Amino acid sequence: MTLGPLMVDLEGTSISKKEKELLLNPEVGGVILFTRNFESVAQITALATEIHDIKTPRLLIAVDHEGGRVQRFREGFSRIPAAATYARIAKDDLEQGRQLAERSGWLMAVELRACGIDFSFAPVLDLAHGLSGVIGDRAFHSKPATVATLAYAFMHGMNKAGMKAVGKHFPGHGGVVEDSHIAMPVDHRELEELLRSDIIPFQYMIENKLAAIMPAHVIYDKVDEKPAGYSSFWIGNILRQRLGFQGVIFSDDLSMEAACVAGGYGERAEAALAAGCDMALVCNHLDGAIEAAEYMKGYVSPTSQLRLVRMHGEGDISWAQLQRDRHWQQVSAQVATLNDSPELEMDV
Repeated sequence: MTLGPLMVDLEGTSISKKEKELLLNPEVGGVILFTRNFESVAQITALATEIHDIKTPRLLIAVDHEGGRVQRFREGFSRIPAAATYARIAKDDLEQGRQLAERSGWLMAVELRACGIDFSFAPVLDLAHGLSGVIGDRAFHSKPATVATLAYAFMHGMNKAGMKAVGKHFPGHGGVVEDSHIAMPVDHRELEELLRSDIIPFQYMIENKLAAIMPAHVIYDKVDEKPAGYSSFWIGNILRQRLGFQGVIFSDDLSMEAACVAGGYGERAEAALAAGCDMALVCNHLDGAIEAAEYMKGYVSPTSQLRLVRMHGEGDISWAQLQRDRHWQQVSAQVATLNDSPELEMDV
């Protein structure tokens, strides 16, 4: 059996009979978890174990756990700061900002690994142009070089904990006002301008062995009429050929408003995979996920298989072992001091 090209989600804190049937489908290769799937450390660990035990090779388990507004699991977990926090520190002391980004990346990753989660969709590589509310402080900085430095440190910390990183949202979501969850953003910049700015952090991270990338549900109309996640030009010509990226490409959630241009859920998945994505995400719509699995029946990509199996987490550690680990205790305490005010979770 192989890892299928679809990543789906669950409606609650356990797996329903209907969902188990979907996960057993050969076209499904992964599960993404959300806040609604979480009750406690013990419960999410048991759920991850149940998901992994469903079939072989085991399904990939992912979560959006960047820190700041986007952190799915809270109670019992260390609170990871928003990406912009490290840039504020780096303004006065670049090395301290870099070190804290690395430690936070490690802390985020090691806690998820202790629960059986394979990877987080992080870090955000978008630039903080001051336009996008959906990006905002999820971006490290407005300068490409600073984003690249801090994002690399965060990724390095993740890697040390046995977790691969996923850079998002290629080629950059920070230059539009609209939120692609509820609208179709259009970025009017030329390709050369994007190559000189927003794409630089992606290029740097690719050169430093970034494992995976998620394209943006944004149309760059001076470059291609299709959103980047459906564009063979962006994925094939720019990401694969020009930038030489050989890792995994995950589509963004195909239930988002900006993804609807491709048609039904099956057509959306097909469009993303045809453009060059290795795995398509169908979230927040169980019937849509079932539709996509049926539509993509028999789909096989040996190249994508080779890429996807590398996303499984490494370095198993239990939550009990982690709690006794002195390094974890020190880093968790240090990172906790960076959170100076409570923030509402952002459901993206």
